[in-house]
Amino acid sequence: MYSYMKGELVEIQEDTIVLEVNNIGYNIHIPASMIDKFSGTGQDIKIYTYFHVKEDSMKLYGFLSRDDIKIFKLLLGVNGIGPKGALAILTVMTPDDLRFAILGEDAKTIAKAPGIGTKTAQRLILELKDKLDLEEAFEVKLMHSSEEAGGFDTSIKNEAVQALAALGYSSAEALKAVNAVELTEGITVEEVLKAALKQMAFL
Repeated sequence: MYSYMKGELVEIQEDTIVLEVNNIGYNIHIPASMIDKFSGTGQDIKIYTYFHVKEDSMKLYGFLSRDDIKIFKLLLGVNGIGPKGALAILTVMTPDDLRFAILGEDAKTIAKAPGIGTKTAQRLILELKDKLDLEEAFEVKLMHSSEEAGGFDTSIKNEAVQALAALGYSSAEALKAVNAVELTEGITVEEVLKAALKQMAFL
């Protein structure tokens, strides 16, 4: 119903904001992690919104980017996960981190979200892993990292994962191993690859 809203941020609560648009205050539910990105009330902001309708309620959910809302909608498609659960996941994980957790079959990390147990996290991975593409996930992450002036880590990891995949390892195995390697300044792809291969022995 609504793609986005632009207006004045007039109130900030624990997991909701009030956005005034044309003299109407909209109560919008957000991930708690998003609150830190606001400098305070009185500022004009743009919020991408999702309008959720149930028999007994109608609620607006808001995010700062189209990518955030894309992942939110993807989570809503998982059996057993509603808006509250999806918000909980996006409160403890960025969309980029969630993509890599799904592709790396890291249920333990996803289960850290409040109200999301291990079984739900495993079901989420099962239902979504085929809807995500590893190369695309790296491209999106690289774009976000470049915007934050930190694309180095992602580029190195991407090359290392691709190299492991070329050696015959699955994307999930490669991603788990590379993510376990601590990247230091000046580290090369070859060094990451060697360290990741050592990690393979423990997976």
